Amino acid sequence: MNSFTLSGSAGSPPRLALAAVGLAGLRVRQAAAELGLACLGAVTPDEPAEALVARALSAGCTALHPGEADTGRQLALARACRAAGLPFVGPRLALIEAMQDGAAVRTLLREAGVPLAEEGVPGRRVELAVLCDRLGRVRWLAVREALGPGLVRAPVAWLTPEQRTYLGQLALQGLAALELRGLVTLGFALQENRLGFCDMRPGLCGREALDEALTGLDPVVVQLRLAAGDRLRDRQAALAPRGHALQWRLVPAAATGISGGPGLRLDRAPETGGEGRLTAWGRTPEEARHRGRRGLEELLGVEEAAALMRPLGVD
Repeated sequence: MNSFTLSGSAGSPPRLALAAVGLAGLRVRQAAAELGLACLGAVTPDEPAEALVARALSAGCTALHPGEADTGRQLALARACRAAGLPFVGPRLALIEAMQDGAAVRTLLREAGVPLAEEGVPGRRVELAVLCDRLGRVRWLAVREALGPGLVRAPVAWLTPEQRTYLGQLALQGLAALELRGLVTLGFALQENRLGFCDMRPGLCGREALDEALTGLDPVVVQLRLAAGDRLRDRQAALAPRGHALQWRLVPAAATGISGGPGLRLDRAPETGGEGRLTAWGRTPEEARHRGRRGLEELLGVEEAAALMRPLGVD
């Protein structure tokens, strides 16, 4: 990945092309604004990669960000960027190709000494986001688990602190030699009390608000800084999760919102039908659940809120 600049010409902020619309690009637009970057958005969610890159170059963009695109879409975008000489905010092309292949990235981590999960064997799935800089530093964030298609929790309560640290050490071991810069998400499975690597995806996955709530670090802002050649500044000990967090993906009615208050965040994209993500966090699991229920009731009503709380074992 070629570095891009976070500094524009006099009176003109640098422009970042964004291959996403709606919720899939919301956090990138927020992070870009934080860093003083202007965004050129995609025309449609599936705008052809070559067309988007051509528009980005004609508009003077200094890099392209894939948003929360899946690995196949990121691969197409990275190839188009490479052909046109436009920096791509993501891993180098060969690594994205390995992630898309699946077996190839498993081979890379096995060769680095990381144990693999057995394919086809049932297990409990977890994931963690990992940041890497140009100096080879690696930092891992909170271990997360999906409790259904629209609910994610962090950290994972049924893993011991030692197991969560072990996952971070596996991430460090597996990524240290890959010349990776930026953000990836590693998937692992617990099979008969044995943790093994499953897969890796590049870039954002939409769950970054959990990490921000638990560590105080916004992975999206850091991803952009790393792409511009910056280094990781936080020690691993400073990124230990503080508290507990939950995130729901939902589509509330257009006229509804949340009143705010401690431990609640709503990211919403009105231009795509109001789809949003509600993140709740607190010092204890009970506090996070209580705050989450309050937000859900304000957005969806008591009955639907109760239904969305059931995966957590509460009514």
